[in-house]
Amino acid sequence: MLCPWGARNTTSISCSLADVMSEQLAKELQLEEENAAFPEVVAVAEGPFITGENIDTSSDLMLAQMLQMEFDREYDAQLRREEKKINGDSKVSISFENYRKVHPYDSDSSEDEVDWQDTRHDPYRADKPTTTPRKGFTGKGKDITTKHDEVVCGRKNTARMENFGPEFQVGDGIGMDLKLSNQVFNALKQHAYSEERRSARLHEKKEHSTAEKAVDPKTRLLLYKMVNAGMLETITGCISTGKESVVFHAYGGKSATEDKVIPPECAIKVFKTTLNEFKNRDKYIKDDYRFKDRFSKLNPRKIIRMWAEKEMHNLTRMQNAGIPCPQVVILKKHILVMSFIGQDQVPAPKLKDVTLKSEDMKKAYYQILNMMQQLYKECNLVHADLSEYNMLWHDGKVWLIDVSQSVEPTHPHGLEFLFRDCRNVSQFFQKGGVAEALNERELFNAVSGLNITADNEVDFQAEIEALEKMNEDHVQNHGKKLSMFSSDGDPPIYNE
Repeated sequence: MLCPWGARNTTSISCSLADVMSEQLAKELQLEEENAAFPEVVAVAEGPFITGENIDTSSDLMLAQMLQMEFDREYDAQLRREEKKINGDSKVSISFENYRKVHPYDSDSSEDEVDWQDTRHDPYRADKPTTTPRKGFTGKGKDITTKHDEVVCGRKNTARMENFGPEFQVGDGIGMDLKLSNQVFNALKQHAYSEERRSARLHEKKEHSTAEKAVDPKTRLLLYKMVNAGMLETITGCISTGKESVVFHAYGGKSATEDKVIPPECAIKVFKTTLNEFKNRDKYIKDDYRFKDRFSKLNPRKIIRMWAEKEMHNLTRMQNAGIPCPQVVILKKHILVMSFIGQDQVPAPKLKDVTLKSEDMKKAYYQILNMMQQLYKECNLVHADLSEYNMLWHDGKVWLIDVSQSVEPTHPHGLEFLFRDCRNVSQFFQKGGVAEALNERELFNAVSGLNITADNEVDFQAEIEALEKMNEDHVQNHGKKLSMFSSDGDPPIYNE
């Protein structure tokens, strides 16, 4: 008896080379191989699935196909049991039909099952409510149903929910035969429209606002035009962020005109186009006599451009007076290009971050005192936000930055802003060990030229407010020109 696992003894049949090259012989050999691999496919479908009597199990391919079919049948049966267990008697049912295996000769499947691939009707999708005819009712006699019927209206309202936006999850109300009253449907409809408009506003705000360390598409287009025109060679990256603006570093290019020289390194100050940071800072520009007439005629978004224009004018005044500050290159809407205070993409440190020797600290104090007096008397400006955060130390001297909020002394709150600046400067240098530093009241009198002799800070501020009120009344009664500086550049006179 031969071992079934042993190798077969095959006898080779000799043939000529012409027979080997014959196409008819090749076709006959192919048919023999196919018959050996798939001996009786039809018989398998009609008879028992796996038996050892009528199937030749010597082919590994046939065994693998038979085992795969048996596994698929068991898998489908398990899916049907899971469906029945989960659905139960619920009106809303789920189907695992997409996960089943398709078997053309699956004899165990029941005849009443529907082949979802061959039908257009989905039994898991409930029919939509029928429409009411033009006459306004259906039925006869006592069975008349009008279009105002509560059940009919409820089902129609449920079907109308499918017209809501895709982000509004309405569920399978039709399959559950849900009936919504007109009041509930109208409330849901209003909520869906409100959510759609809110999401659109949020998307628009994200697209049209300048975020931290990022710019909106309009700002990118303006920057691209500057680079494309050759004004800027390249923009390297962000160097500073604040509540109102983002500052980028760039290398300067060539100017279109010969009289204007672009510095080799530039600072691009992009004012944020969101209005959140400017809601509480409109007093700096609303009561400024240079922009007061224009402020009332502008919409809130244009105020931001005016804010950038305001800083450009203030920097120009300071530059003409010889105060160390960034040099204005160009202003494009809410983008202000200035000279870069620093070297090799490294910005100059703020005064609060640098450690100075006692001699340098004393030198910086007297320099700031001189700049505050120049700013007040020659530039007719009050910084209004002067502190160690807005002063840079570069090349052995102090540079003033961030003057977008600077106002004239005739501003209704100009003296209050000046007193606040004096307090910040005095406290910083007194803590820094400068013995010659004046207190805030002495510094205020030294800068403004006023001689307010109050003994305490409360009375001092009260006199400042009285002077501001007197100057405001004078301006309103006699006009703006009477309260402006005279031709010799002296500050306005607040004496009675």
